Amino acid sequence: MDFLSNFLIRFLTQLQSPTLGFLIGGMIVASLGSRLSIPDPVYKFIVFMLLIKVGLTGGQAIRDSNPAEILLPALFAVVIGILIVFIGRYTLCMLPNVKIEDGIATAGLFGAVSGSTLAAALTLLETQGIPYEPWAAALYPFMDIPALVTAIVLSSIYTSKRRGTADEYLSKQEYSSKQGITARGYPNKKHERVKIWPIVKESLQGSALSALLLGLALGLLTQPESVYKSFYDPLFRGLLSVLMLIMGMEAAARLKELRQVAQWYAVYAFVAPLLHGFIAFGFGMIAHYTTGFTLGGVVILAVIAASSSDISGPPTLRAGIPSANPSAYIGASTAVGTPVALALGIPLYIGLAQALMGG
Repeated sequence: MDFLSNFLIRFLTQLQSPTLGFLIGGMIVASLGSRLSIPDPVYKFIVFMLLIKVGLTGGQAIRDSNPAEILLPALFAVVIGILIVFIGRYTLCMLPNVKIEDGIATAGLFGAVSGSTLAAALTLLETQGIPYEPWAAALYPFMDIPALVTAIVLSSIYTSKRRGTADEYLSKQEYSSKQGITARGYPNKKHERVKIWPIVKESLQGSALSALLLGLALGLLTQPESVYKSFYDPLFRGLLSVLMLIMGMEAAARLKELRQVAQWYAVYAFVAPLLHGFIAFGFGMIAHYTTGFTLGGVVILAVIAASSSDISGPPTLRAGIPSANPSAYIGASTAVGTPVALALGIPLYIGLAQALMGG
């Protein structure tokens, strides 16, 4: 009983943090019809600053750490990213009025990672004094890329099979009428194979992942401590609060788009972040007991699983699954998924970690 009461107190305390307050404030301002707006270049600059700072932190930590410590959490991140997409494929895609391509794209976006949500989690962990491996931020691409690749491959397989069935039917009709001379080449129709590298390349070239990887490389290969301490670190929390305000306004605006698609997207977007986070928390605890992975690191793994990509994921999916409706997967992510991950997921996993530490 003490465990539960302490957990609830810690959870409610997290909801009052400045970071989440700015998110909620942005949603309220936008809902009231305010004309407040932040220019898109400012938003992109803030995201760049936050992610390169996270990358610098991780790169410096990797330089001073044992690579063997990263192996199991990185493997789990890959498995979780792929697993999330398959969960969406066989849950959301099976629901009424959900188009298969839209459902797969939504699952892919929820399997990918939000850099801004990651940055928020790191700030709250530092505020609460919960230790974590600085290299844990480097788990980002290990989950992000496999999730996007898996989603695009599954969608391509589904589309190929559907077209194959239609082509086979039409080709049989033509074959019967033209005695085997058909424009479609029946019966030796060959489908193009899905190419993985362009998908990986597209994800790596995304602005969010590029900034994070650049920061990792600079932290690993150079000595950025002076500029890190004097410039990036002091600005981090202030920039994050502005980003949360922007995301809150964006979430409120996306609600209109979400209403245009099936209500099941809203249900999925509310449940999925918490479910994915708990799955990752379980994997993280295995790493905790096996390799000594800190509980703060477990929280980070859970948070990146609970998050849904808001920067690099959407353009990758637009290119990889062009038949999917962006209002479905972007609306579900921005309007519901991200607020749930930020306002509920992060406090929930931090509270759970604190309860376990206290126990």
